[in-house]
Amino acid sequence: MSDEPTPAPTDAPTPSTPAPVPAGETASKKGAVNNPYVWGTGRRKSAVARVRIKPGEGKFIVNKREVDDFFHLQKDRAAVRQPLATTDTAKSYDVFVNVHGGGTSGQAGAVMLGLARALLKANCDYEPKLRELNLLTRDPRKVERKKYGQRGARRRFQFSKR
Repeated sequence: MSDEPTPAPTDAPTPSTPAPVPAGETASKKGAVNNPYVWGTGRRKSAVARVRIKPGEGKFIVNKREVDDFFHLQKDRAAVRQPLATTDTAKSYDVFVNVHGGGTSGQAGAVMLGLARALLKANCDYEPKLRELNLLTRDPRKVERKKYGQRGARRRFQFSKR
């Protein structure tokens, strides 16, 4: 044994014990900030939607425009609202969406999937309702590529016998 004195115990946190968390904050992940938003990502065809939800009074913003100004077709408007209608949370959350790529129906499908995933993260009790209507399933269909020697993906050039 050496003749060195043992260090006196201090109140400083050691590497094995976590630092105390101030009141009102959560210590869930390293470097995480107390963020009210819940994120969900949705994809459909070539469209990608980043959906953020937070508790609120029911605002629905897509690319800095109201949802009814962004989606003109009634089927697209109904599709993006379907996860909220299924879980009866249309007036409980504010929804903010950034979507790009693809056309309007692909973008509507991407927003629908992203919103369903965000609602699932916010409350796990919604899963049976969302899964029953296949709102958590990504649609794998994409445009088939054009093949050489043909006019399109499957369409052939007109056949000439002579």
